[in-house]
Amino acid sequence: MGKAERAEEAEMAGEAEAAGREASDFDSPGSFLPIPPVPPFFLWIDETPRPGWANMAIDVTLLDRAEEYGESWLRLYRWDPPCLSFGRHEPATRRYDVDRILALRLGTVRRPTGGRAVWHGRELTYAIAAPCARFGSLQAAYLEIHTMLGSALKGLGAAASLAPRTRISPLDAGACFSQPAGGEVMVSGRKVIGSAQLRHGAALLQHGSVLLEDAQHILLGLTRGGSAAPFAAPPTTLLNRPVGSSEVADAIGAAAAARWRGAWQRVSEPETILHAASGHFPQFKSPAWTWAR
Repeated sequence: MGKAERAEEAEMAGEAEAAGREASDFDSPGSFLPIPPVPPFFLWIDETPRPGWANMAIDVTLLDRAEEYGESWLRLYRWDPPCLSFGRHEPATRRYDVDRILALRLGTVRRPTGGRAVWHGRELTYAIAAPCARFGSLQAAYLEIHTMLGSALKGLGAAASLAPRTRISPLDAGACFSQPAGGEVMVSGRKVIGSAQLRHGAALLQHGSVLLEDAQHILLGLTRGGSAAPFAAPPTTLLNRPVGSSEVADAIGAAAAARWRGAWQRVSEPETILHAASGHFPQFKSPAWTWAR
């Protein structure tokens, strides 16, 4: 995987160890605003849903560009087909029923970042790649990015807040959304955003899922010893009303531009990025990588 293979990664939900904030704090100015002049922040609302292996390859490519060229990116995207992703060091083969997953022909991928399993179905994924200097320390970046995301959800009418500090959960403690951790975005007492971070050199990648509907019950049916019954459970809308991915993506883009002032440039289909990402496709397509642990 090149640069990412040697990177330092963290499950931000557990390792940030940061106290939560009230929802009203989402309205405060950012503490890590870039000082002009700085390179522009690129906003890519990716209209093409992609397989898990392609999404992870693109995110790593954005990290590469953040390190090599000092670029900053906010990418918002979806997955097709729906996909189960594992954290980089998660013991997936021990916790999940590999034979059942393969028999159901579910999409799977292992992320370059830390953290625990996520079902990417009824959600929108965000990815931020930028020089570390834009956000400061690991904990500062985690809180700042989640504060921006919470502000976006609050603008959509959600009663968003950040979870208070909690004890770090081990990687085999269950799926990502099974329990909140300090600094994660909550709505009505439920975790709605889970994130993980990867750092390499002077650049960072933080990405995570923004649940539009809670379909994470699917993971219960894929756990070793679990029942197939959870597959039949209806999804639960976590916001105060049904909301589509495009509306949430626009809200996040607007919240980021308002909080992180400076030059913003919207892009659509960056062919240079997609071409470079193809070099990472074999890694993320590989069953040996996905089921390494």
